[in-house]
Amino acid sequence: MKRPIIGVMPLMDYEKESYWMLPGYMRGIEMAGGIPIMLPLSAQGDVVLQMLQTCSGFLFTGGQDVSPAVYGAARAKQCGEICEKRDEMEKQYLLHACKMDKPVFGICRGIQFINAALGGTLYQDIPAQCASPLEHHQSPPYDVPCHAVTILKGSPLYTLLQKDRLLVNSYHHQAIWDLAPVCEAMAYSPDGFVEAIRVKEKRFIWAVQWHPEFNYMVEESSRQLFSEFVRQCTAAPGWLGTCQ
Repeated sequence: MKRPIIGVMPLMDYEKESYWMLPGYMRGIEMAGGIPIMLPLSAQGDVVLQMLQTCSGFLFTGGQDVSPAVYGAARAKQCGEICEKRDEMEKQYLLHACKMDKPVFGICRGIQFINAALGGTLYQDIPAQCASPLEHHQSPPYDVPCHAVTILKGSPLYTLLQKDRLLVNSYHHQAIWDLAPVCEAMAYSPDGFVEAIRVKEKRFIWAVQWHPEFNYMVEESSRQLFSEFVRQCTAAPGWLGTCQ
């Protein structure tokens, strides 16, 4: 069987004027049986459409804060660095993927962007807007869990992992505020933040707030998430299947 090609959203370093990538995103997909490729940072329509034809699914990675313009809010002083070009690019990929029913998996910024682009809102800074005693922005090492999440029974995430409580790592200062109408929550942190979502009525558009790319080597649930994503990409519409 051919491995599905999966487009990975690029990371941007303004200081070094470079695109870059954390190896865990790529290796997690490779270990699960996919072929990851880092996408060009481009919102040009012809580029996006060609990549949509090339890739069986898309991984929405971490990175800069989501611009408040995406969800119609004024920018707070605590909002961090943003990348408007990436926001524009990712919105195109997300909306096309929804229409084409192509699998999408979001991590950290990924869950925030998916929610915001589909009609939800975000806390721009948890400490400033919703003080919590829970640690959401841990220090290294990042493969060590720092808090638990409760997985909702009956959710697809529960069906996959077969557990209602999971210890997770955490490295974020923004979070979902209002859940997008087309999304539903699959997990919550003890202080009430949404930790996992899916887009309703879509075969596989999932996202988590924690970081499976940092701990997939030591955490079975992270490997299960990557494996399910790649499995869904293998079954995606337009996938080439077996070699000719």
